[in-house]
Amino acid sequence: MPKFMFIYHGGGRPETPEEGEKVMAAWMSWMAGIGADLVDGGNPAGMSKTVTANGVEDNGGANPVSGYTLINAQDMDAACKIAAGCPILENGMGTVEVAEAMEM
Repeated sequence: MPKFMFIYHGGGRPETPEEGEKVMAAWMSWMAGIGADLVDGGNPAGMSKTVTANGVEDNGGANPVSGYTLINAQDMDAACKIAAGCPILENGMGTVEVAEAMEM
């Protein structure tokens, strides 16, 4: 079965411990719903740098990626359907980029 990457953009961090617990519960519930097809629940991403042929560039404290998850899904449509339930989409605060992890 193909693997798909969910790459998160945006979302922000909870402002209070109570909000953090609520957000974490939503993520854990969504991931539990993915079941055995959840390959790697992922993690948030920290600050980044961009490496090019000309060297390393500082991203000015910004990172276009806020986290990732890796799942198994039958096809792109099935992966997008799973991504549509992601808590980062609540309140329009973030997006999920879905890409197949190509086997080599």
